Amino acid sequence: MAGKIKVSAIQACPIAFNLIESIKKLELLIEKTKKDEDPDLIVFPEAFLSAYPRFLDFQIGMRSNESREWFTRYVRSSVKIPLDAITAKNWLDDNPVYKENEEDDDEFWAFQKLSFISRKYQIYLSVGVVERSLIGSTLFCTNLLFSPAGKLLSKHRKLQPTAAERIVWSQGDATNPSSPPTTSTATIGDSTVEGDDNLPVVQTRLGKIGGMICWENFMPLARYALYRKGVEIYTAPTADSRPTWLPAMQHIAQEGRCFVISVNQYHAASDFPEDYPPSLALSQSEKEENKPWSRGGTAIIGPLGEVIAGPLWDKEGIVTAEIDLDTLHGARLDFDVAGHYSRHDLLVGLLNAPAECIQESRS
Repeated sequence: MAGKIKVSAIQACPIAFNLIESIKKLELLIEKTKKDEDPDLIVFPEAFLSAYPRFLDFQIGMRSNESREWFTRYVRSSVKIPLDAITAKNWLDDNPVYKENEEDDDEFWAFQKLSFISRKYQIYLSVGVVERSLIGSTLFCTNLLFSPAGKLLSKHRKLQPTAAERIVWSQGDATNPSSPPTTSTATIGDSTVEGDDNLPVVQTRLGKIGGMICWENFMPLARYALYRKGVEIYTAPTADSRPTWLPAMQHIAQEGRCFVISVNQYHAASDFPEDYPPSLALSQSEKEENKPWSRGGTAIIGPLGEVIAGPLWDKEGIVTAEIDLDTLHGARLDFDVAGHYSRHDLLVGLLNAPAECIQESRS
């Protein structure tokens, strides 16, 4: 572990449905954060590139031309990720510099730009993107982690999109496809399967970094998979700004005896295109009020559940904290979720047993 490091969570909204302008804003925010705070790790919210499609109505049982047009805009503002981005030794320098565009001419330009940005500012960069499949138009809610060398360290696709998110986002799997020069493998249970681990924890010079997106953080077995891999810095990008979210993050920090960085967008109707259907549906008074659609709530939590920075509400901003990974050993004195308190030997066996409840006797 690295001891004391500085981490920053950026609460902001993108230029919704505009990938080129959203990446420009991302770089400006990184430049400011690096100058003002000089963090080792910067974390952006879920679906920052380039929109969380809040309130957009893709109706069940029918499709309209309008919904097809907005899905097209969503696809065009998404990010394609090369299959060899993790496995290649030096993907960034081995490829030509691509031109910014929203067509397929230079399909990896946005991914390459993120690599250049993390290297330029010498940071570990965690950013939520809407990922597009290399063939077709399938979308995933994905989180990427880059090193200060500009290398992609991990990619996590959201395992289970929540509610109506499932209409536009596909599910993640145990692994993600990879390609030569070296095809990677991941250990899933007792099996070794081909592909990049989709629940990755990466050993970095800062510590072990992993995490999940929004409500998949409520999936106990997925959390336990990260705990078993020794996660120390747990990133939790989200779109949930309810007051019940922060206590959930405090629970995860205590449960995992890790530092949790929870980061959300702040946005209102005015942060979306003028012709965005949910914005058009507002009355004139509602437009003038411009009530937040996402209040934010970004916070950084310590391994005993204490909030050490934030929460930040109702505005864009940067939440920064110095965290000391050397304190994690002491935090595990009385509770080590993947160690002396896990009872892995007992509980994994019970999970495979019939899930039956005991019936009360009626005699």
